Order: sequence, then structure tokens, then C-alpha cells
Amino acid sequence: MSDSSIVTGQYVCIRQTPANVWDRTLARFIDYVVMVVYLYANTYLITKLNISSNWGVVFVILSYVPVLAYDLLWETFNSGRSLGKMVMNLRVVKADGSMPGLGAFTMRWLFMLIEGTGLALLPMLLSRRTQRFGDMAAGTMVIKENAYRSIDVSLDEYSYLTPDYKPTYPQVIDLTTAQVEVIEHTLDPATPMRDDRMAQLAQKVKQLLGISSNKTDERFLNTVLHDYRYYEQDDV
Repeated sequence: MSDSSIVTGQYVCIRQTPANVWDRTLARFIDYVVMVVYLYANTYLITKLNISSNWGVVFVILSYVPVLAYDLLWETFNSGRSLGKMVMNLRVVKADGSMPGLGAFTMRWLFMLIEGTGLALLPMLLSRRTQRFGDMAAGTMVIKENAYRSIDVSLDEYSYLTPDYKPTYPQVIDLTTAQVEVIEHTLDPATPMRDDRMAQLAQKVKQLLGISSNKTDERFLNTVLHDYRYYEQDDV
């Protein structure tokens, strides 16, 4: 399944992986099982309580409301996830990676009432993002949950790039992409012998760019990385 590329307002290119048809179908099946169990439990309760016929009809009608609005209620109040999507690690998001609003969830729900299972399958098979008609109309897509988490992390890394951000070292524009990747890798908490490598790298970067700094190695390298990203976004 091809990824969907997104460029955010901060000019950060991120990717999210659309859920495949199989995962979406399994998630839907789980949701249908939940609905059937819910309706069966309600019917059983009516029988056990020996509710009069008139009140029993009212009770049955009311019990159908949560089933009818199942997708709308779950996705709206559970951040784009029904029970089936939670099990399959899926989530509904906007095409730009943000969380849909009530209008988008409502649009998806209305189309689901029309599409059913059969009509929803064909557009998902033909769409590059496995979108059904409701997704297309609402501007949403269903993605893998792990991809959504990686998006959050990616956006977090650029949160410091506010309009009033002032770079410290303009020399960083001379760094190559490969050199910046080395800095990123060295700053990774999982890097073996991280402190020693940061000390060696900080010294090399200072010599390469002609920088004198009293900052700690980690803070210095982070500043270099932040400054590079600041200038990088101007080139997008």
C-alpha cells in the first residue's frame, strides 16, 4: 500500500499509510458482531423483564438508535476509532493528517447508511488511499494507528519552529543532508555510547563550521539541528 505524503503548515513532509481493504473489512466485521451482540442482549433483557408489548416496542426502537448511529458516536467521541478499528489499530483522520470534526464524521456516517458493505468495497479497491465514497465526500481516510503515532512524533519535532524563532548559527546552511542525518542519529536516545559520540561530533561540527560555543554537546547539536530545519523550510 502506497503512503500518502503530506506537507504541513510548517513545511514538514510526513507520511501516513492508508489501511488496506482487508484490515478495514475485518474492523467492520468486528463492529457488526458488537452490534448484533448488543441487540441480542437488549432483546434478552426485554424478555426477562417481561415488559408490556407497548413499552417493549418503545424499548426496542430506542435500543436501535445506538446501533444506527454506531459509527458516528464511536468515531466522534473516540478520536476516529470504533471498537473494530481499535482492535485492528486503525483510525479515521483528515487527508492532511489532522483529526476530523463532527461535520466530517457525520458525512461519513450518512454515506455509510447508503453504501452498506457492498457499495463501500468497490471504491476502496479502486482508490489509492482505500477510501470509500463517504471518505471522499468528508475528506477523510482510514490509516494504520502506528502511522498516526509517528505523525504526532514528527510534528512534535518541529513544534519549536514558531514565527518568532531566531536561528543561532547561520553557518548550518553549509551542512549537507547526510551530515544532518548523522547529527539526528547521534542525538537518538538509543544510540550506543551516546555521550562520547555527541562529544566527538560536537567538536567536529564546531571545527567544520567555525563555531565557538559554551553549550553542552547535546544542546549545541540540538541547536544546530533546529537552525538547519529553520533554513530548510525556507527552501521548500
